[in-house]
Amino acid sequence: MFQKLYNPTLRSQKEQRVTQDGTTTLYSKEFDECYHSTKDGALQESLQKHILPAFSLCQNKKQLTILDICYGLGYNTLTTLYYHRKNRLKSKLHIISPELDKALVQSLKEFEYPEEFSDLQDIINSLSQNFYYEDENYKIEILIGDAREQICNISTPIDIVYQDAFSPKKNPALWSKEYFTDIKSVASKDIIVTTYSSATPVRMSLYENGFLLYAPPKSSVRSGTIASLKELPLEVIDMELKKQRNPNAKAIYDKELL
Repeated sequence: MFQKLYNPTLRSQKEQRVTQDGTTTLYSKEFDECYHSTKDGALQESLQKHILPAFSLCQNKKQLTILDICYGLGYNTLTTLYYHRKNRLKSKLHIISPELDKALVQSLKEFEYPEEFSDLQDIINSLSQNFYYEDENYKIEILIGDAREQICNISTPIDIVYQDAFSPKKNPALWSKEYFTDIKSVASKDIIVTTYSSATPVRMSLYENGFLLYAPPKSSVRSGTIASLKELPLEVIDMELKKQRNPNAKAIYDKELL
């Protein structure tokens, strides 16, 4: 449906980049972006923008189903496991992560991950080879293919979404109003969406789907957005006020991308 937004001939062209916290990411020529903020750092971005905010709001759940958009280099999924193990959390985790780039996932068994992931190598190997891992605490599924198509096939209610696709300017199909409609259709009533983006069109796409928007807790990385279908104990982002101040503010719509 959105094939013109992608360029498979450039997909394999990637360059290694070292980020501010010393961890490694890649630059994608297809999207003309790095997979992580080189200023915030790959590990710190995952931890501060996604894992810490999400888990602080889901402390009492015995089982969590997480939708990691998209798997990419696996930092969000692997940082989740690292955080979960380090803090000896008792919750069971089911992580579902769509990813378009099959060859990238297959290459990650050789990727230069930070020392924090050293105990996760068996999991990394299994995901790279089988796109699947399961033990008594974790079930991880990488769904190879277009995220818009894969999300519609999910039957398990999602508790947390790491909304971490390439930027709205580079990959708008994963930030549109219709995209978040699909996210809402698989959401649990307590859904938490974390994202690095604070762009008004992204927030409008969420808001027009009935999501309440919040400013993340202050941290060492640049602020993004937290969204939920329920009230949260966070600073509210008043979208009605923003619309009054900017009458031209609007969501991203699929029809504009075709």
